[in-house]
Amino acid sequence: MSTSADQRMLLVQVEDLRMAYGDTVIQHNLNFDIRAGEIFVIVGGSGCGKSTLLRHLIGLQPPAKGRVLYGTRNLYESDESTLSALRREFGVTFQAGALWSSMTVGENVMLPLQLFTDLDADARESEARFKLALAGLPDSFDSEPSSLSGGMKKRAAIARAMALNPALLFLDEPSAGLDPISSAHLDELLAHLCRDLGTTVVMVSHELDSIFNVADRLLFLDAESKTMTALGPPRDLQRTAPPRVQAFLRRVDTGGPDTQPSTSLATAEAQP
Repeated sequence: MSTSADQRMLLVQVEDLRMAYGDTVIQHNLNFDIRAGEIFVIVGGSGCGKSTLLRHLIGLQPPAKGRVLYGTRNLYESDESTLSALRREFGVTFQAGALWSSMTVGENVMLPLQLFTDLDADARESEARFKLALAGLPDSFDSEPSSLSGGMKKRAAIARAMALNPALLFLDEPSAGLDPISSAHLDELLAHLCRDLGTTVVMVSHELDSIFNVADRLLFLDAESKTMTALGPPRDLQRTAPPRVQAFLRRVDTGGPDTQPSTSLATAEAQP
């Protein structure tokens, strides 16, 4: 990916964010930004709060403290109308893909267009077919979700998330459960969205190969200290981050709760 991320426009600013369930703090003192056109990856050990952070970023879970700013707009101090409009500026896919089984693939992709635009039926279909082709599924418009492979379902979910041409795309474990070839194809799609369409991608991932292939910057959430301990380009962090983060990125066992010997972070995160 590009090395000029430092000059990109700020889209999101997270200031002194604290995430908690009641009195149980998940993460605190989170301060970072997300820049236009980058792929920003959130990583860390099991239970550190990666997916929880994603929910805070998209307005599904208010922080115990701190702010999430989109430009000058505070996500959690906006009225419902402003918040609804703001949410339409980004697309979201969750780990399971969450396609509606009662709809065809094309109908799934057209659903946001039907709910949030004034496009007529022909225009909705045309836009949905374009997004599916963009995602590498040009012949899947009339298919049932059950007929798709795991990788195709992930692509279809991304096509639906892209239906409203969002500036930001949030992905929760997009490569989870995919074989290496399907995962590599998904990496190519994400790189294409950033490079050619200017889409900003924020994703939670544990797949090191994918992270090093596509990420501009990486945010490391530490489960023990319950805060962020590294932020920057992944290959830089292999050399300059705190030892436990370096070990995590190098798949080395240091005996700490966030590092276990494995060939992928999925195995590491399965450890107690």
